Amino acid sequence: MTKAERFFSDIKDKKVAFIGTGVSHNDLIGMFLNKKINVTVCDKKTREEMGELADKLEEKGAKLSLGENYLDAIYSCDIVFRTPGMYYLNPALKKARNMGIAVTSEMEVFFDLCPCKIYAITGTDGKTTTTTVISEILSRSGKTVHKGGNIGRALLPIIEEIQPDDIAVVELSSFQLISMRKSPDVAAITNIYPDHLNVHSSMEEYIGAKKNLIAHQNAFSKTVLNYDNADTNALSDDVRGSLFKFSIKGKVDRGAYLDEEGWLCFNDGKKTERIVHKDKIRIPGMHNVENYLTAIAVVYGEVPVSAIVETAENFGGVEHRIEFVRELDGVKYYNDSIATSPVSVIAGLNAFDRRLIVIAGGSDKKLDYNQLAEPINERVKVLVLTGATADKIEAAVKGYEHYDENNCRIIRAASMEEAVKAARGAAEKGDVITLSPASASFDCYKNFEERGRHFKSIVNGLE
Repeated sequence: MTKAERFFSDIKDKKVAFIGTGVSHNDLIGMFLNKKINVTVCDKKTREEMGELADKLEEKGAKLSLGENYLDAIYSCDIVFRTPGMYYLNPALKKARNMGIAVTSEMEVFFDLCPCKIYAITGTDGKTTTTTVISEILSRSGKTVHKGGNIGRALLPIIEEIQPDDIAVVELSSFQLISMRKSPDVAAITNIYPDHLNVHSSMEEYIGAKKNLIAHQNAFSKTVLNYDNADTNALSDDVRGSLFKFSIKGKVDRGAYLDEEGWLCFNDGKKTERIVHKDKIRIPGMHNVENYLTAIAVVYGEVPVSAIVETAENFGGVEHRIEFVRELDGVKYYNDSIATSPVSVIAGLNAFDRRLIVIAGGSDKKLDYNQLAEPINERVKVLVLTGATADKIEAAVKGYEHYDENNCRIIRAASMEEAVKAARGAAEKGDVITLSPASASFDCYKNFEERGRHFKSIVNGLE
């Protein structure tokens, strides 16, 4: 009997609650219902807001707890699966744990049951692209790869299909990691900057969540850290297994780095090998050079170098990450909706060789926008602001000591449609317009993907 078979056998008579009906839960709920497990779905949406999904869940045998008091039902269950969007330290979940109820998540159970090697990536920025690049390289090497976590799909619903020789590559957010008590075989942290401070109680808690990626590794594990990022590199002493670094600033003792001639290299401590030149990487920007250095440090020695080179030359990037949308009247449009923090916006600005027209703003994550002041004044010719953070971003930009309204023009828009119209009206042939919000999406959208797709649909509808 496999671990997964034993797990489902052990809980067949338990009452299981699922909080939320998002990407990480819908397939999982279906799996549990197919196994005839007693399932209650808890969601703050009303039945009207949930619509047809509510009917389908009930038809399959699920009980529903919806609306304002949706969490009340968890106290009569044995197991609770929280969605990543449900803060682990939420008082309702604390109360449930104190009552002896098992509070867990899709990724926690997946880590416990997964029969194959797990590679996991976290970080404030770059984790989605890095996770995808690692998956691409491993796939090109002939491996059967299951990519998931905070990207793409939930993996627990396919746990019974995964074979011991397969590989799981997962992206993990701080919301997932905060409750993790098991770490992967291979871990990478791209960087750590202030983020999600509207949810996490402090920067220390946020860093502590990220640290959980490596906190439970053993002596036979592998860890990759960003040598150039202070908060990430500071975790070096916590590493129990083999430690590798990556850097764009100079050679590292063991790991991947960018040399003076622009080559991405790997040094194993004895010899150095040049892998690929930065100019051969298809996706633009120095932040993507960092992403590839992370990936090289993760997979070197386990795959042919040719697989790394082929991926660098052919991989076109991740949706919503400096994603080319279209060119119209000599103006190029890019979707960088995943850029929800100042640091990721700055990386996007630096990916282009010209000053840009930028659409920014969204819901507030309690971040410091002052770090955007100089880059926007230097790299942005027209800034179109919308959403809840518009005032904060404008104040930061205008507070810059060299601010010139003629050099960086600021326009306000009440909606994405208005923002695209204003950006187009300000553009000339040869310009680049990019959606780079520097903010979360929850003031108007379910997530950054929905925001990015709305932007793309508007741009593709322009005539």
